[in-house]
Amino acid sequence: MIALLFVSSLAAQSAAPAATLESRVRELIAGSGAEVAVAFRTIDGRHEVLIDPDKPFHAASTMKVPVMIELFRQAKAGSLSLDDSVPIRNEFHSIVDGSPYALSEGDDSDKEVYAAAGRTLTLRQLCEAMITVSSNFAANLLIERLGVENIRRTVTALGADGMQVLRGVEDQKAYDKGMNNTTTARGLLVLFDRLAHGTAVDPQMDAEMIAILKRQQFNTAIPAGLPSGTTVAHKTGNITRIHHDAGIVYGPSPYILVVLVRGIDDLKKSAALMAEISKAIYGYTIDQQRLDARLP
Repeated sequence: MIALLFVSSLAAQSAAPAATLESRVRELIAGSGAEVAVAFRTIDGRHEVLIDPDKPFHAASTMKVPVMIELFRQAKAGSLSLDDSVPIRNEFHSIVDGSPYALSEGDDSDKEVYAAAGRTLTLRQLCEAMITVSSNFAANLLIERLGVENIRRTVTALGADGMQVLRGVEDQKAYDKGMNNTTTARGLLVLFDRLAHGTAVDPQMDAEMIAILKRQQFNTAIPAGLPSGTTVAHKTGNITRIHHDAGIVYGPSPYILVVLVRGIDDLKKSAALMAEISKAIYGYTIDQQRLDARLP
């Protein structure tokens, strides 16, 4: 009887911290004055906190994750090779009327793809640039090669309907008409959950994609709230008053975390908010791991 009461007490303690964590995260969100969606789930599926997981946000560069998944899916199917060469030309077409537009190097976060104009790069090189330095130029070239309809079909097949990919980046005519790529926290959670479990494409391909995500060079949000040296496979995204980060945190108890923020002008402030949320969730996983170790 005493043993049963002890187990019951521990189980109650196990449930309580999740509610406490959610309260803490909601407190951080309220203090920011921004709209924020959060999706957190341990890789083993035992612990989860969802806050406005189905609220849509402009996807910004988080939409590059399904582009990468589709690239590796087509490579697995034999439709292309990651070492295929792609001509680098800065001309794309609006989904509104087909009119041509070019990307501005000054508005992008990458210079190497622009420097390759008139030459070729491989699909693998474009994917690396698209994820690690969030190259818009590389993303548009990949979307053009892969086909946006194929990307959407794959997102649907993976069960991540909250992610809606309509077009490439910097299509101003589409933006002016509200025709934007959108995502939900749940949509990104599903994609990263698939990657973490080797079911986005297959275990080998997913491991390659995770390795690219681990080389992410923008680390002021989720990683900034973690102990130094903690490995994170993630993708950021930002435009005016939008700032996101989503990925897999390889702490003692690995987990997926998605934080979407809308309404903060200063990227340093939105990054600091995400880092605080990240810190709270990491602390929860450490406490929970200790508690779980006490359960039979």
